[in-house]
Amino acid sequence: MPSHGSVTKAGKVRAQTPKIEPKPHKFLPPRLRNRQNYFKRVLNAQATTEQI
Repeated sequence: MPSHGSVTKAGKVRAQTPKIEPKPHKFLPPRLRNRQNYFKRVLNAQATTEQI
């Protein structure tokens, strides 16, 4: 079977592209965001109902 290009040229384009640093994340990961929302909604709601 014929191949689709020589093995010596493999990775040529990726090696030539400049390395770009990743942008900083603006939001929390979903696991931490869900945890914060739980504390904010559920536990604070329980605390306000217990005080009344």
